[in-house]
Amino acid sequence: MGNCFSVQFSFENILIRGWDSIAGHANYVRKLKQTLPALSAALEELRVEKNDVQREVDLAEQRQLKRLDLVQLWLSKAATMITMSENLIADGPREVNNLCLGGCTSKTCLSSYKFGKKVAIVLQEINDHINKGAFEKVAVNQPAASVALRPEERPIALESTLDKVWSSIVDKDVGIIGLYGIGGVGKTTLLTQINNKFSTTPNDFNVVIWTLVSKDYNVEKIQERIGGKIGFPNECWKNKSVDQKAEDIYGVLHNKKFVLLLDDLWERVDLNKVGIPKPSQENGSKLIFTTRSFEVCGEMEARKKIKMECLEPEEAWKLFQDKVGDKTLNSHPDIPKLAEQAAKECGGLPLALITIGRAMACKTIPGEWKYAIEKLKRSALPKMKNEVFPLLKFSYDNLTPTMKCCLLYCCLYPEDHNIPTKTLVEYWFCEGFLNEFDRISEAQMQGVHIINSLLNACLLERAEESFYREEYVKMHDVIRDMCLWITCELETEKNDFFVKAGAQLFEEPDVKAWEGAKRMSVMQNHIKILRETPKCPNLRTLFLRKNELQVISNGFFQFMPHLTVLNLSENDGLHVLPEGISQLASLECLDLSGTGITELPIGLKSLTKLKMLDLNHMVHLRRIPRNLISSFSKLQIFRMWYLLSGDYPKEDNVLDGGNNEKLIEELKCLQHLNILRLPPIQSMIALESFLSLHLLRCCTEALELWYFRESNVFNVLCLENMERLERLDIMGCENMEEMKMGELHIRFSLIADYTSRFHALREVAISFCHKLKDVTWLILAPNLRSISLSHCAKMEEILSEGRVGEVADVVGILYPAPFLKLEIIFLCELPELKSIHWDALPFPCLKSISIYDCPKLKKLPVNSDSQKVNHISIEGSQDWRAEPEWENEATPHAFLPLDG
Repeated sequence: MGNCFSVQFSFENILIRGWDSIAGHANYVRKLKQTLPALSAALEELRVEKNDVQREVDLAEQRQLKRLDLVQLWLSKAATMITMSENLIADGPREVNNLCLGGCTSKTCLSSYKFGKKVAIVLQEINDHINKGAFEKVAVNQPAASVALRPEERPIALESTLDKVWSSIVDKDVGIIGLYGIGGVGKTTLLTQINNKFSTTPNDFNVVIWTLVSKDYNVEKIQERIGGKIGFPNECWKNKSVDQKAEDIYGVLHNKKFVLLLDDLWERVDLNKVGIPKPSQENGSKLIFTTRSFEVCGEMEARKKIKMECLEPEEAWKLFQDKVGDKTLNSHPDIPKLAEQAAKECGGLPLALITIGRAMACKTIPGEWKYAIEKLKRSALPKMKNEVFPLLKFSYDNLTPTMKCCLLYCCLYPEDHNIPTKTLVEYWFCEGFLNEFDRISEAQMQGVHIINSLLNACLLERAEESFYREEYVKMHDVIRDMCLWITCELETEKNDFFVKAGAQLFEEPDVKAWEGAKRMSVMQNHIKILRETPKCPNLRTLFLRKNELQVISNGFFQFMPHLTVLNLSENDGLHVLPEGISQLASLECLDLSGTGITELPIGLKSLTKLKMLDLNHMVHLRRIPRNLISSFSKLQIFRMWYLLSGDYPKEDNVLDGGNNEKLIEELKCLQHLNILRLPPIQSMIALESFLSLHLLRCCTEALELWYFRESNVFNVLCLENMERLERLDIMGCENMEEMKMGELHIRFSLIADYTSRFHALREVAISFCHKLKDVTWLILAPNLRSISLSHCAKMEEILSEGRVGEVADVVGILYPAPFLKLEIIFLCELPELKSIHWDALPFPCLKSISIYDCPKLKKLPVNSDSQKVNHISIEGSQDWRAEPEWENEATPHAFLPLDG
C-alpha cells in the first residue's frame, strides 16, 4: 500500500509541476487557505453593494422612473456571483482538509488545483464587479407606453364608423384621416375608441400619441403635449424655442412609425412648425383628427374625410333609454311614450340625448316629463342651455358677422323645414346681408359661399332635392334651438326674433308680442284673419307663409315703416291684398307665390324700393294694372312661372294669356333686372320678340313654350344665347316634328367649344309634342340634370346615332360622352320609343330611371360598369319591367330592385 501511494503521489506532483510551469499558477493550492477567507469578505461586500443599488432602484421605481439597463445587468451579474461564491465557500472546508506538507500540496492534487484556481478567479471578478457598482444614477424617466389607454363612454352606435376609420388606417394609401361633424355628435368618443383599439388590435406602430388641440390652438402647446409623450418632459426642454422643439420632435418621430390623434381642430395645424413628419406611404405613419369643419379636412389634406352623422331614431332611443334607466322608464305606464317624445326632440344628437337622459333619470311623475318636453320645444330647458348650447355655440362664434346673421335667419323656418337655397340667398340679398355686391347675379356667389361655409361647419345640412330639382338646406333641430337661444337670450338686443313657425297657431299673436321684434315668423300655422294693427317700429322681416289666410285688415301694415321682406306665399285662400300694403315704403322683397290673389292693386306702385317680386304659381291671377311692373325701377328678381291660361280682362291689363307683349314692354323698362321667369310663351312670333331683347334674354332662368302651331321645325339654337337658362318646358306643340341645330357652321369656328351653348341648362321637360321623333339636341347641354319626356306619340329615340353624327360633322370635333351630369330620366307614354342611346353610358351622376308605358323600349344604355360609379334605381310599370333586355346576366343584378 505504501509503495502504491508513493507512486501516485509522485505522479500527480509531476503533473502539477508541469501545469504550474505552463500556466504560472503554482500557488493556487498553496494559497487556498488565504483566498477562501478573502472570497468570504468580498462576498459580504458584494451583498452590501447589491442591496444598496437595489434599494436605490426600488425608490426610483416608486417614483415611476425606469431602471437603467446597465444597472439591471449589474444586479443580475451580482446575483450570479453571490450564488457561485456561496457554493465555493461551502465546499472550502473539504478542499482544505485535503492539503498536506504544510499546505504546499494536496492529497487530491488535480481537484485542489481546479478548486483553488476557481476561487481566485471568482475573487477577482467580485472585486472588479464591486468597482463597477458606483452609479451616478440608477433610473431615468419612464417613457410613455406605446398606447396610453383613455377612459371611454359606452359605445353609442359607432361600430360602423369605427370600422370605416380602421379600414382607412390599414390602407397604405391613406395617411391623413379627417373626422368631421356637428358639435356633440361623438367625434371625441370615436377618437377615444380608435386610440384604445390600438392597444388590443395587433399592429406595427411604435407609438400612439393623443393631443387635444381645441379652439385656442397654438404650435407651442401642441409641441409640449407631444413632447411629454416622446421623452421631453423637463423644464429645460420647455424653455427651448418653437423651432428647436420642432427639430427635437422631428428627430424622434422621423425614425418611428407613429399614429398622431389630434382632437378638436378649428383650423389648419402646420405639421412642419410642430415638427411632425407628414404621414406618407413610405413612413407608414397616420394622422387622424376631429373637427367640426369640412373645410379643415381639406386644409389638412385629409386623404379620407368621414362625416359623423346624428343617430338614427332607433339608435337614439336606445341611448336615451340607457341614460334614463329602466327604473324610471318603468315607474309609470305613461313615461315610456313621453320619453320617446323627449328623445325625438334631441334630434339624434348624442350630446343632447345623454344630457337630457341623465337629467330625466330621476323624474318618475308624468307631469315632470310633459313639462320638460314643452321646455325642450321652446329651447328653454336649463340642461340644454347650460350644457348643450354653449358647446354648440363655439361653432357659431367662429363665424364672420355676416355668416352669423345668415345662420340666425334660417331659424325663422319651422323645424325640419327644407329651405330652398336660391330663395334664401335672395332674401339675404334684400335684407342687406350680402352687401359686397349691388346685383343679385353677383351676390349669389357670396350667398353660395356662405351656405357652403355653414354646411362645412356642420351648422346647416343638405336636404333632399325637390321634384323641380331645386337645392335645399335644413337646420338640425338642436342647432335651430341653439340659434333661437342666441337670438332670445344672448344678443345685445334681446327678443328681436319672434318665431312661432309651425306652432299650430289659430289666431294671430298678441299685438304686444310684435312691438320689439325685428324679425318675425308665424309661417306654417292656421291663422285665417289678421285683424289687428300692430305697432312694429323695428320690424324688418315678416314670414306669414303657408297659413290659411283669407283676410288681412287694411290697417295691418300701417305701422311697419322698416319692413323689408314680406312672405305671404302659399296662402291660396287669400284673394285680395289690403290697400294698406302700399304703405310699406321700405319693402324690397314681396313673395306672393302660391296665393289665391286675382289682381295686383295699383297701390303697389308706391313700393319703389322693391328688388324682388315673386308671382310664381298664382293660378288665379288675372289682372296686373298697366304701368305697375314698370314702376318698380329697382326690381332685380321677377318671377311669374306657372300661371294657368284662361280669360284675362283686356282693359288696363298687362296679362294677355299668350303673347305677353304688354308685359314684355313693361319689363324693357327695368334696367336692373337680373333674374326673370315669364308666363308661357305661346307663339313663335312672341318668342322672337322676346329673344330680340338682350336684357330679357340674358336674365331669363326658366322658359315655357306652349302650344306652338306655326311650324313643324324648331331651331333650338335660337335659345343658345340665353346664358342663364336653367329650365326649359315645351308642351303641346303638336305640329313640331323636329328640333334642329341649324347654322352652327355659320355661327362658330371649327374649334368652338360647342358644349358651352347651353351650359346653364339643368332641366328639360317635353310633353304632348306628338310628332317629335328625337331630342338629339340635348347633347349640347353638358350640365343637364333632369330629362322628362311624356306623351309624345312618335318619339323613337332620345339621342339619334345618325343625328349625333351630323352634330360632329357640323361642329368639326367629336362630341363628348353625353349626360355626364344627368341625375334623373323620366319617360312616360312614349309608345314608339326604342332607344335612349345606342350604347351603354357611364352615367356617373345618374340616380334613377323611371319608365312607364314605353312598350318598345327593351334595352337601357346601362351595364354593370355604370352601376360601379353610382347606385341607380330603375322604376317601371309592370308591363315594361317584365321583359327588359340586358347586356349580360350580371347587369340586372347590379341595379337596385325595380319598383312597380
